[in-house]
Amino acid sequence: MKTLLAAFWIFIGALAGLPAVADELRPAFLLTGAQQRDGQDLSGQWTYSKDLYRTGLTDINGWVAKSRMQRYRDLDVAAIEARGGVDFFEFHLDRGPIINVPGAWNAAAPELRYYDGLIWFQRKFNAQALGGKRAFLRFEAVNYRAWVYLNGKEIGRHEGGFTPFVLEVTEALRSGQNRLVVGVDSSHDAQSIPTSITDWDLYGGITRPVRFITTPTTFIDDAMVQLRPDGRIAGEVRLQGPHAANQVVSVAIGALATARATTDAHGRARFELAAPRGLERWSPEKPTLYEVRFAAAGDAVRDRVGFRTIAVKGNQILLNGKPIWLRGISLHEEEFGPNPARNMTETASRALLHEIKHGLGANYVRLSHYPHSETTVRLADEMGLLVWSEIPVYWTVDWDNPAVLRKALAMQAETIYRDRNRASVIMWSVGNETPVSPSRTRFHSAMADNVRQLDPSRLVSAALLVKQDGDALAIDDPLVGKLDVLAVNIYAGWYGSDTLDAVAKLKWKVPADRPLILSEFGADALAGYRNDGMKKFTEEYQAEYYRQTLAMADAIPTLRGMSPWILKDFRSPRREHPVFQNGWNRKGIVSELGVRKQAFGVLADYYRGK
Repeated sequence: MKTLLAAFWIFIGALAGLPAVADELRPAFLLTGAQQRDGQDLSGQWTYSKDLYRTGLTDINGWVAKSRMQRYRDLDVAAIEARGGVDFFEFHLDRGPIINVPGAWNAAAPELRYYDGLIWFQRKFNAQALGGKRAFLRFEAVNYRAWVYLNGKEIGRHEGGFTPFVLEVTEALRSGQNRLVVGVDSSHDAQSIPTSITDWDLYGGITRPVRFITTPTTFIDDAMVQLRPDGRIAGEVRLQGPHAANQVVSVAIGALATARATTDAHGRARFELAAPRGLERWSPEKPTLYEVRFAAAGDAVRDRVGFRTIAVKGNQILLNGKPIWLRGISLHEEEFGPNPARNMTETASRALLHEIKHGLGANYVRLSHYPHSETTVRLADEMGLLVWSEIPVYWTVDWDNPAVLRKALAMQAETIYRDRNRASVIMWSVGNETPVSPSRTRFHSAMADNVRQLDPSRLVSAALLVKQDGDALAIDDPLVGKLDVLAVNIYAGWYGSDTLDAVAKLKWKVPADRPLILSEFGADALAGYRNDGMKKFTEEYQAEYYRQTLAMADAIPTLRGMSPWILKDFRSPRREHPVFQNGWNRKGIVSELGVRKQAFGVLADYYRGK
């Protein structure tokens, strides 16, 4: 144990700014611009096989799984069974039940509603001979662990339920039909992120799209561009392949400007140029996006990018050099409907963001408590919504375990590399409601240092707990020194002993030199439950809770925004009151079917006044 802890603190020390640590976290492949590349969308009907006892991976005592259980094998089970003999199988994925991918299995069939464990998925697809090209599979998200096999060969594994991963399949691919099998384990434990106890649904499965992608032998793996505070545009392009070095890279920003650079021995090229005169800065009021084209070595990728700056000065948040007040709401990744499957199509995401942008009149959304889909973040770019992004270091994790810290840092890296070109993303959060302890603070400090190493252009925050003494509220957290923006979750008037009429009288003691955000506040209400003497779970109680909390907020001199909890009622197995909840957290100001509650109007009126 002492050796393990010693390694932990050595690793913590390394995070003080050594670039090598950040480089080690960089995924082997990123495939920036994957949606525009040649390939196939593998969405659609897959077959599946439940494996609650994990017999497809291991047998009793950790032995190798028996061959009759190994679902990833590249076999024609029906043909072998037709021959007879001593062989038999306890799976048959070709004849398995059908499930739609992407989407969580919990919504697919009644028997899977609370299934938590391992399920095997299979999809067959056709591919042409590569002819000197390279081939990859890009998974936008698999929750939570994934084992990926192509034509019976394991090609990779991944842990983490909300970030993309790319696996090269050039050597395993065959011309004609290919058999793709993915083992997905939704179970969490003390060493996973998050752990096994949360306040949202399980959502196991291949929850975001899968693409089969081909590229040239040498290709553009990553391309980033942004507006610096000094008014210059800077960026970086990385090539992968045998001819990645000494390649000329060209960058075109719409019709406004171009730049050229040459890759170094590692295939990396950095460029910068003066911002052209006609460049319009991205903002919620005018979310201007430019088509940026990167080209090198016979390869090209495109992206739609907005250019803006974000900074903190004293207790102000500055967007493009001007103070901004963040009128927002928190959001879980869950579409409207009675049986959400976390299938965030453009239509599903747009419906949620439309309520935020045009219903509430908001300019900001806190994407809680994990990286949301690329579709959602790109729509925030398009629609003009500022974004808080976080990873699920939530409530508690194994703070003293270096392997867990490594997972957290890797999730951060995967998120940052995915979203570096998104103008909407202004804040990276390093945690939510984690109880203060020395090991926890060191863990979060390492995460904050990691963010600054990977992406110093954005702000760092965390949703902190509040210390209450009578009617006095304070932030008593040593993590404060690592944050650009302070954020607190406060539920006085719902949890605890404070009555509604006491909420507005609460007094805050917060640092005067830092902006503060109310990252969460909220109360449950069942849509349509009204006029019952201001009881809890009535719409009237929730609406009055909002009035009193907003009055309290107005007395905080450094307050620069808020993201109340939450836009929409969402699934949560923790919430089981048989009348009011039935497996739903009811703190939404909109029901799961999209019905606005009274509190929606209270918040919208408040934002119009801002």
